[in-house]
Amino acid sequence: MRGIEITEFGGPEKLVVSELPDPVPGEGQQLLDVLAAGVNYADTHQTEDSYLAKQTLPMIPGGEVVVRDADGHRLLGLLGSGGYAEKVAADPRRLFEIPDDVSDAQALTTLVQGATAWHLLRTSAHLAEGESVVVHAGAGGVGTLAIQLARRWGAGRIIATASSIEKRQLALDLGADVAVDSRTEDLTEALREANSGKGVDVVLEMTGGRVFDQSLAALAPLGRLAVFGMASRTPPTPVEPGRLMGRSTAVIGFWLVHIAQRPALLAQAVTDLLSCIAEGSIQPVIGRTYPLERAADAHRALLDRSSVGKLVLDPRPSLA
Repeated sequence: MRGIEITEFGGPEKLVVSELPDPVPGEGQQLLDVLAAGVNYADTHQTEDSYLAKQTLPMIPGGEVVVRDADGHRLLGLLGSGGYAEKVAADPRRLFEIPDDVSDAQALTTLVQGATAWHLLRTSAHLAEGESVVVHAGAGGVGTLAIQLARRWGAGRIIATASSIEKRQLALDLGADVAVDSRTEDLTEALREANSGKGVDVVLEMTGGRVFDQSLAALAPLGRLAVFGMASRTPPTPVEPGRLMGRSTAVIGFWLVHIAQRPALLAQAVTDLLSCIAEGSIQPVIGRTYPLERAADAHRALLDRSSVGKLVLDPRPSLA
């Protein structure tokens, strides 16, 4: 089969297609054809070995796939790795059947990015009706869904951040009340101003560095900052417990691995999102689809923040 196997950690330049042996199915698994693979920011960490979980080589990156089973059904699955290839070995009983009204790309939005947005708001931040929410990277895969979910669940004021006029307009179109330039020097003041001069209740943060620091400072008493990434590769200032106590604020870490380890929690989010997409109440934003040979370009688009919405790889030779 054709696939991308990395034998040395590094950046997008390591993503090169080669001929590889087909995966060998384990107990309960089948060899399945990959129709599409999702591209996520976590994949860029995976190829660098800069993620929370240490990686081992050789490795085929990619954790989310749409496959077709022997009966012709399209199935959606979250794997540890192996997605950037024409075939995967997986247990069909652990995959989700995709409704006919949901495209492959739309289905892929529900796994890493969709389940993250869903559980950040529901499980981590415990968003309550009427609360204000800041969604950083509002035009990204998680952000575009988090805005819509926050609106659906009764958020009082949704504030998105993004780096360009076009991305900020997209966030507004999806339901954000205000869109703030993420490059603003005093982000704390900009977020408070966007919330009528008051501190904010919930922040979804994945940049790190000054964005984390200034977002934490923008919280209202009893506010929660849910952190799920560090895209800048710059760690924030260490948080002193006394500072949290002084304003009754919280910093909550989130890693989707812990949701995936509890299948009922993952299924709760994915099945709800698939249903919402099928009925049209959630509109996933789909970005570019790349052939397998251009996986490096997909990673570059994530790293330089030029991408919008969900990026997808099509491993089939017809797009090569």
